[in-house]
Amino acid sequence: MARIVRVARSSSSSSSSLFGFGSRFYSTSAGVSHASPSSPFLHGGGARRDAAKDRNVQWVFLGCPGVGKGTYASRLSSLLGVPHIATGDLVREELASSGPLAQQLSEIVNQGKLVSDEIIVNLLSKRLEAGEAKGESGFILDGFPRTMRQAEILGDVTDIDLVVNLKLPEEVLVEKCLGRRTCNQCGKGFNIAHINLKGENGKPGISMDPLLPPPQCMSKLITRADDTEEVVKARLRIYSETSQPLEEYYRSKGKLMEFDLPGGIPESWPRLLEALRLDEYEEKQSAVA
Repeated sequence: MARIVRVARSSSSSSSSLFGFGSRFYSTSAGVSHASPSSPFLHGGGARRDAAKDRNVQWVFLGCPGVGKGTYASRLSSLLGVPHIATGDLVREELASSGPLAQQLSEIVNQGKLVSDEIIVNLLSKRLEAGEAKGESGFILDGFPRTMRQAEILGDVTDIDLVVNLKLPEEVLVEKCLGRRTCNQCGKGFNIAHINLKGENGKPGISMDPLLPPPQCMSKLITRADDTEEVVKARLRIYSETSQPLEEYYRSKGKLMEFDLPGGIPESWPRLLEALRLDEYEEKQSAVA
């Protein structure tokens, strides 16, 4: 089994702490404050700033394939000044290196097998340990853990303050995945899907404009081989089956915040900041810049 290193979190006050989000991120007698019923976007937990100033964010972003975890995690990473860590990137970095796991990972990937939980968590553990040594005081994990076992192993590695579960209707997720395109020259990702889902049964509609490439990339767009309707729906079904116990696990710990994305980035980003009580913080950052 891979060596797993627990990254201890300092309990001492740090002047570099932004505003001290911590494990008491939710606050009621039961440890969870529920969202306002008037909010159509946030449910299952409401975030607020903790009065303590001694800890930075240690968050996890969950959500179905195509929901936009990486996009929003990356934006929050830049806003809060903490690293955005995606386990897929860690695997790719190790494969490109001459590290001790590179050959083993290469054989696993070439054979089409899944990378074991132990290897993933070992890479994550080393990344967190290296970050702590460099003075990093927080992180945002993207898409990990994905299973109950991974969540339990992660709990042995570090402490998680908040789990943000991004949600979109299945028909929107399918359209987004089918609309994904990558420029085979510059490597940037785009999306040609124009989504306009009408509201029904009391639920608001969702509109998302396409993210079109510049003219120089238009003729060089390629589609992922596995972005077919059959494969996408299968991925969503598998994710739903495995994510339900994971969501309940974090919900029972008072750490789960479920956020229904109301649209594309222009509509969703300010709403997400509001749900996280970061809207005023972004305004202050913008004023200083």
